[in-house]
Amino acid sequence: MRVLITGGSGFVGQRLCQQLIEQGHEVQVVSRHPHKVRQRLPSGCDIRDSAQAFIQLPPDAMINLAGEPIAAKRWSDEQKAKLINSRKAATQQLVALCEQLQANGQPLPKVMVSGSAMGYYGDQGNRVVSEDTVPNEEFAHRLCQQWEVAAQPFEALGVRLAIVRIGLVQAGGGSLQKMLSPFKLGLGGRFGSGEQFMPWIHRDDLVAALLFLVNQNNLSGAFNASAPHPVTNAVFTKTLAKQLNRPAIFPVPAFVLKAGFGEMSRLLLTGADMRPARLEAAGFTFQYPSLDKAFGAIL
Repeated sequence: MRVLITGGSGFVGQRLCQQLIEQGHEVQVVSRHPHKVRQRLPSGCDIRDSAQAFIQLPPDAMINLAGEPIAAKRWSDEQKAKLINSRKAATQQLVALCEQLQANGQPLPKVMVSGSAMGYYGDQGNRVVSEDTVPNEEFAHRLCQQWEVAAQPFEALGVRLAIVRIGLVQAGGGSLQKMLSPFKLGLGGRFGSGEQFMPWIHRDDLVAALLFLVNQNNLSGAFNASAPHPVTNAVFTKTLAKQLNRPAIFPVPAFVLKAGFGEMSRLLLTGADMRPARLEAAGFTFQYPSLDKAFGAIL
C-alpha cells in the first residue's frame, strides 16, 4: 500500500515508518521540516511539507499522529490553544487532501487511523474504562475530543475512520527515558498517592495495533490503544525499580508536582484504568501484555 503519515518523525512515527518500509509499503510523510527529519527516517520515505504535495500520489491509507507534545511546556492559555490547534490543523489538512481528491475524481484513501489519547476520559479514579465510558470534563478531555471531532468529516467522505486513544508509550526513549536517571540512582518513587492508574503500551504493540486497524476493513470508531493490564503509578514505579535492581522509596508529593507543573500535573496525578476492549474483541494480540515483560524487553 501507499501509506501517508503525519507525525512520522516522532517517537512512535519513526518505528511505524520503519515497520511499513520493512513490510514493502510505500511511505509518505508530512513534515513542516522535511530536510531536518530526513535523517531520522528510513531512506525509502517520501517526505514533503504538506499533505497537498501528495495530490498526484493518492495514499491508500492514512495514519495521523501529529501534534504539539502534550508535556513540552506548562499549560498556559496560549499553550493549551497550541496543543489543540496543532492537532486540529494536521487533521484538517488530511481532510482537505481527501476533499481535493474527490473533487478531482481521484481515488480516496480506504482508511484513516487518527490519533487521540487516554486523556479523552479524564480522571476516572479506579473504575474500569472501556471505549463506552463517559469522560470526565477537563482540559485533557477537551483536547482529545476536539482532535477526534476534527477527524469526523472522513466518515462523510466515505473513508473508514478508526480513532486510537493511546496510553503511555513505553520503549527505549520517550517518557521512560526521562524517568530512568533518578531510578538508576535509587532516587525514584511514586507520584503523589501512587493510586492513580497509568494505562501504558509498548511501542511495538502500538505500531502493530495501528497496522491492524489499517488492515482490518470492518473496524471503525474508537479503540483504546493500551496494554490489557494497566497498573497504578505505585506499581509502575516499583516494577521499574525492580527491573533496575534499585529501591523506589522517594515519592514525589502531589503539592510539589502541582507547584512545579500547575494544571499539567494532572497528567501525573490522575489517570484511568483503561482497557483495550474493542481491540481484543477484534482479535488483536499483544506481544507485551504485562509491564514486567515490557520492561524486560526494553531494559
